Order: sequence, then C-alpha cells, then structure tokens
Amino acid sequence: MKRTLTIFATAAMAAGMMLAQPAANQPHRRGMFGQKLARELNLNDAQKAQAKSIFANARQAAEPLRAQLKQDREALRAAVKTNDTARIDKLSGQEGQIIGKLMAARGEAMARFYQTLTPQQRLQADQLHQSWKNRRRNS
Repeated sequence: MKRTLTIFATAAMAAGMMLAQPAANQPHRRGMFGQKLARELNLNDAQKAQAKSIFANARQAAEPLRAQLKQDREALRAAVKTNDTARIDKLSGQEGQIIGKLMAARGEAMARFYQTLTPQQRLQADQLHQSWKNRRRNS
C-alpha cells in the first residue's frame, strides 16, 4: 500500500503541480494540463484554490534545492571535462541527495493535495494514474 501511494505520489505529482497557474516563463501547456486534471477530477473552486496554494508553496520551498542542483550540475560538467574523478563522485552523490529531497517535497505536496479529494475523486485519480501507467508501459 505504501509503495502504491509512493508511486502514485511521484507519478501524479507532475500532474498535480500543473494545477497552479503557469508563471510567465513556464510553458502554457503546464497550466492546460492542470485544467484538464481539474476537469477530470471535477474539482470544485475551493479544491482548485487549495491545489494552487499547495503546489505554489511546494515550488517556492523547492527553489533553493533546484538552484543548488543547477549549480552542482554545472560543477559536475566542469569536473567531467577535467577528469576530476573524486569531484565527480562527490558531486554525483550530492546530486542524488538533492533529487531525493525534491522527490520527497513533491510527494508531500501531492499527499496534501490527495487529502483534499473526496473518496470519489480519489478513486478517479487512482484510475487516471493506472491509465497513465498503462500507457507508459505500452509505449
């Protein structure tokens, strides 16, 4: 059960994060996907507002991690070019830790969003997730 929730949270997190209005520098399709998800789950206005708040807060809280990840990736590219294997190992480990923290933050936000759903909406979300998973498996 825990594994299923983790898989759902990880896979659906991207979908859930789409409910927030896209920033000016984000592709418009992200907002459209969130709108489609909101329609599929038949979210009411209060749920939409909660989702926007949950995912906006998660995105804002994760910004320092994303900035650190970007910096570490640039340093990793430089280490690769100079064949600095000790630095490559260190930076790779740091990158893995940051990615883990980002995944945890996304999972926590998705869990908060999932709790705002009614039992019927949760069932629908689970079905959408299964459909998505099947399409990925078959492609």
